[in-house]
Amino acid sequence: MEHILSLSYGKDSLACLGAIEQLGWRLDRIVHAEVWATDTIPADLPPMVEFKARADEIIKARWEIEIEHIRAEVTYEQEFYRLFAGGKRQGTIYGWPYLRGPWCNSRLKGAALDKIDGNCVKYWGIAADELERIAKHKDKPNVKMPLVEAGWTEADCREWCEDNGLLSPIYHTAARGGCWFCHNQRISELRRLRSEYPELWAKMLVLDKASLVRFKPDKTLADFDRRFAEEERQLSFNFDLEERKE
Repeated sequence: MEHILSLSYGKDSLACLGAIEQLGWRLDRIVHAEVWATDTIPADLPPMVEFKARADEIIKARWEIEIEHIRAEVTYEQEFYRLFAGGKRQGTIYGWPYLRGPWCNSRLKGAALDKIDGNCVKYWGIAADELERIAKHKDKPNVKMPLVEAGWTEADCREWCEDNGLLSPIYHTAARGGCWFCHNQRISELRRLRSEYPELWAKMLVLDKASLVRFKPDKTLADFDRRFAEEERQLSFNFDLEERKE
């Protein structure tokens, strides 16, 4: 049986490399489920794309394993515009995922990971102090948690990543580590996306206009766009007032 590390590039999954090394466990493959927004645009923001490439080089040089970037056969955009085949919404597009039971998890990440042969040992990056997650997954067949066996906490994982040049930029800034189009983003993350990546924000507004499902249960993305625009106008107005006083 092959021994495979499922890598997310977060501190815990990366620190599994150190824990596996410390424990002396076998490691045959490292697999990462890649999500794409469109055929040409990745789901990660540019800083994360750059970090992944740099991390891949470090890992290959030290562990002599090339990261396998696997992906589903479809993109987020393709599934977003997929039509319901039956039911009350027959003939309408999927649109934004619901907060509960979102289609994106199974159709994109899940579909990618399903490509891995089930007859293997899977290493999951769950830290020793994540007690609820440990209890949830401890009895799953062929699943091992190196961090738990090594006794590494989340703080230990961060320290190891810092010491080995493998700490993701999401831990240094407020930038989001997940998909830039994710409906679970906090308002501060949406505000930053609109400010720093206007071209991606514009693509989200196009999706928002087409979706019958609201981006949030009580708000569309267009609602947030108007809110942020008003905040900018108010900030500019206050700045002008201060300038005149001086």
